[in-house]
Amino acid sequence: MALNPRFGSWQGRLVWIVGASSGIGRATAVALHRRGARVAVSARNAQALAQLAFEHPGLIILPLDVSDRAAVAAAQRELAQRHGPLDLAFACAGHYLPQRATAFSLDEMKRHLEVNYLGALNLLDALLPACLAAGRGHISLMGSVAGYRGLPRALAYGPTKAALNNLAEALYLDLHERGIGVSIVNPGFVQTPLTQNNGFPMPALMTPDAAAEAIVGGWSAGRFEIHFPRRFTWGMKALQLLPHGLYFAAVRRATGA
Repeated sequence: MALNPRFGSWQGRLVWIVGASSGIGRATAVALHRRGARVAVSARNAQALAQLAFEHPGLIILPLDVSDRAAVAAAQRELAQRHGPLDLAFACAGHYLPQRATAFSLDEMKRHLEVNYLGALNLLDALLPACLAAGRGHISLMGSVAGYRGLPRALAYGPTKAALNNLAEALYLDLHERGIGVSIVNPGFVQTPLTQNNGFPMPALMTPDAAAEAIVGGWSAGRFEIHFPRRFTWGMKALQLLPHGLYFAAVRRATGA
């Protein structure tokens, strides 16, 4: 069901992907570039962005740390001044290390918060005034099925993704009537540098390229939630309906936690 305006063509569209140095963000930048979009890419790793631009000439390079509010705002101003209004911005920067309460690290909890959630807020702070003034644009946030309900080893990561799902819903309610699209991307397991930290089997594991195709397809179709692979994510959605006792028992059986 299309809850956002559809993207009929990506030719000439201006897209900004924050968190594009590797994994899903990188693959999505390449997928859009191949479709003729004007793609700006940001990340802390300037060398990785330079290599990406070398491999795909025409990309716009804006290195930054998403946790630095001033740097994000400066990059937005530069992009707007040089290239015009955005059609879509994707807050894809992420941080993930498995953590359990038996090995609690406040520093890691805060690092997840700074990158995954506050980083998205920094991007919103930079983007919203221009989007509201123009009455156009689309803002997409990178969530995760780990945000659906509490999971073992996701003590630091899961709550930030739950917050982004809630944030996306609130943004949609506030911005849809203003002509601004909002979407949330909730992947299952994807082969990225982040998931290399997992020391457990990952069902329905996808490549970044397959994930990028699902994301671009979801934006093109005007979806609010883009989740994949569906053979896995529909099962995770079903778990949301269970009462706590049954849910905890099911998760313990499935994970051995």
